[in-house]
Amino acid sequence: MMKGYYFITDASLSRAGNVSDVRAAAAAGVSIVQYRNKSNITRDMYEEAMLLKRECAPALFLINDRIDIALAVDADGVHIGQEDLPYEETRRLLGPGKIVGVTVHDVNEALEAEAAGADYLGVSPIFATGTKEDAGAPCGTDTIRDIKARCRIPVVAIGGITIDNIDQVVASGADMVCAISAVVTSPDIAKAIREIQRRYEQ
Repeated sequence: MMKGYYFITDASLSRAGNVSDVRAAAAAGVSIVQYRNKSNITRDMYEEAMLLKRECAPALFLINDRIDIALAVDADGVHIGQEDLPYEETRRLLGPGKIVGVTVHDVNEALEAEAAGADYLGVSPIFATGTKEDAGAPCGTDTIRDIKARCRIPVVAIGGITIDNIDQVVASGADMVCAISAVVTSPDIAKAIREIQRRYEQ
């Protein structure tokens, strides 16, 4: 079920490393873990992905961008952006049984992704963010509302989300939220995630 906190790794911000972070996320009960690594070499990515897949069970394990890594480790799916391999090719390579999420920035991109067959939408960036250099201009919480009004598939909100603004993101209708900096820089990742998960239990 897509509801609550959507965990994405970030080794550049992490205090204890991806493996420790994913272990804590699993302990906090997240339903999805996305492995994002923009700087590592392929063999290292493969080996780390294998470790993370084991650590995150029973959560779904997705790979950001790298379809080859997803296939090699038999991940549950991938997340792709607007400049990555097109959805149709991604689906052809992965097959019908895997999850494919697509990053969108506005309603038109959301409608296109849904029509193509995306399993969920990653709406980004909601606010200004420093964790992704090519994130683009913030789209705001109104975009989440507009997309939720037009699309039926789940919406994950990401980008510039903090403990201070997360309530307005949840109120806008986002099915899941990701606040990378607020979580992976925390001395207690599981506690930080549970605090966010509680927003969906109220």
